[in-house]
Amino acid sequence: MNIAAAANETLAHNSNVLVYSAMAIYTLAFVAHMAEWVFGSRSKVGRTAAALTAQATAAAPARADRQGGGTAVLERPKVITKTAAGSRDVPDGPGAAGGTEKGDLYGRIAISLTVLAWALHVGGVVTRALSVQRAPWGNMYEFSTTFAAVAVGVYLLLLTLRKNVRWIGLPLITTVLLDLGLAVTVLYTASDQLVPALHSYWLWIHVSCAILSGAVLYLGAVATLLFLFRDRYEAKLADPAGKQPGAFAASVLERLPSAASLDKFAYRVNATVFPLWTFTIIAGAIWAEAAWGRYWGWDPKEVWSFITWVAYACYLHARATAGWKGRKAAWLGLIAFACYLFNYYGVNIFVTGLHSYAGV
Repeated sequence: MNIAAAANETLAHNSNVLVYSAMAIYTLAFVAHMAEWVFGSRSKVGRTAAALTAQATAAAPARADRQGGGTAVLERPKVITKTAAGSRDVPDGPGAAGGTEKGDLYGRIAISLTVLAWALHVGGVVTRALSVQRAPWGNMYEFSTTFAAVAVGVYLLLLTLRKNVRWIGLPLITTVLLDLGLAVTVLYTASDQLVPALHSYWLWIHVSCAILSGAVLYLGAVATLLFLFRDRYEAKLADPAGKQPGAFAASVLERLPSAASLDKFAYRVNATVFPLWTFTIIAGAIWAEAAWGRYWGWDPKEVWSFITWVAYACYLHARATAGWKGRKAAWLGLIAFACYLFNYYGVNIFVTGLHSYAGV
C-alpha cells in the first residue's frame, strides 16, 4: 500500500512567493499596457476606418445615378471595414506597428514584463506540484493559478507566432490579476495530498485538457466582447445622420482591430479548441467509470460541462447560419463562456457533487 508523502513546506512556501512576485510584475505590465493605450496612437485599422468614413461622407452628395426623367438618386455612403493589414487575421492593436514610437515602446515594455511575470508564475505552479509530487490542479486555488498561467502562455505563443494580438494584452492582464487575487485570498488551500479517488493518471489528462480548453475559450470570449463594442462603434460611424460615438468611446474603440477581424479571431479560436473540450468531457466520463463505477451519473459538474458543450455547439452552428452571424452569434458565444465559468465557480462553491473540490 502506497502512503502519500507529506507536503514539502519549503517548496510550498517558495511557490507562494513566486505567485505573489508574479502578481507584482503583472501589475507593472498592466500599468505599461495602460500607458500604451493612453500614449500610443490609434491602430491602422482605426485610422483607415475613420478616413474611409470621412471620404465616403464627403463623396456621397456627388455620387448619383440618373433614372427615368433625369432624377438623381443619392446613395447612402458605405463604410468599408476591411482591415488595413489586408489578409492578416488580426491587424495592429494600440501602439503596434504603424502606431506612435512612444506607444510602441510602452507596448514592448508591457510584453517584456508579461514574459517575466509569466516565468515567475509558471515557477510558482511547478514548485507547487513538486511540493506534493502530483499535478498542480487538485483544488480551486491550484486550478485558478494554473489556468491563468496557461492563458498568458497561449497569448505569448500567439505573439511568438507573429499574430498581432497585442490588443488583448490589457484585458488579459487585468483578468489574470483578478483571478490570482481571488485565488490567493478566497480560494487559497494549503499544499496537501489528494483524496485516493483522484490518484489517477486521468487527473493529468482530463483536468489539463479542461484548463487548456478554458484558457483558449477565455481568449475567444474577450475577442467576442470587444467585437460587440467595436461593431456598435462601426455602425455609428456608418450612419452620419445618427448619433455619433462620444470622444472617449472613439479614443478607445478606434485602437481595436476591426469588428470583422475580432469576430473572425473569436470564431477561429473557439472552433479550434471545441474538439479538445469534447475530448475533455469524454475523458471525464472514462475517469468517472474507473472511480465511481459509471460513465455518467448526472453529477452537477457533468451536467454543466455538457451544457457548456451544447452552448458552444450552438455558437459554432450559429456562426455558420446566415441569419445568426454577427451580434446574435456573439451573444451565444458569451453565454457559452458564462456556462464554463459557472461550471467552475458556481458548481464548485454552491453545489455539492462527487468532485472532491465541490463546495470549496
